[in-house]
Amino acid sequence: MDENKKTLLPKIQQYEKFVNEVLRSKLKNCLTDRENHVSETQEYLQLLKTIKNLEELDVNPLKTKVDLGCGFFVQAEVPDVSTILVAVGFGFFLELTRAEACDFIAKKVEQIGERVKILEEEASHINTDIRMMLNTLGQLQGVIATGSV
Repeated sequence: MDENKKTLLPKIQQYEKFVNEVLRSKLKNCLTDRENHVSETQEYLQLLKTIKNLEELDVNPLKTKVDLGCGFFVQAEVPDVSTILVAVGFGFFLELTRAEACDFIAKKVEQIGERVKILEEEASHINTDIRMMLNTLGQLQGVIATGSV
């Protein structure tokens, strides 16, 4: 049984290393990406809500406060609120009408939602792989424990 124990010990360490360094890292990255996408969706939904509020209020010009950063706000006046700048990705912004912006946001939220579902499925598969590897590790360690008794 000593020979069996000597051959299994490196395999156990290899499995543990794989679980801890590869699978858990992949799971963490996957969940971080998912959270980033969910956060992006929330930002788009907040923009949609703001557009709806602008339509309800129908104010021209719009007086508001703008955050310059670090919690420093200044008063601003927007002379025409019929168009807005929307971040479309990769650092690009488009000037869209309110209706175009609402359509874009609806499509973008749907697209991000599909990506979130894919990431959730991927995280589920990684979790399954981790459980399977831990189960295998438990079985291998059980062989060593019963073999040494």
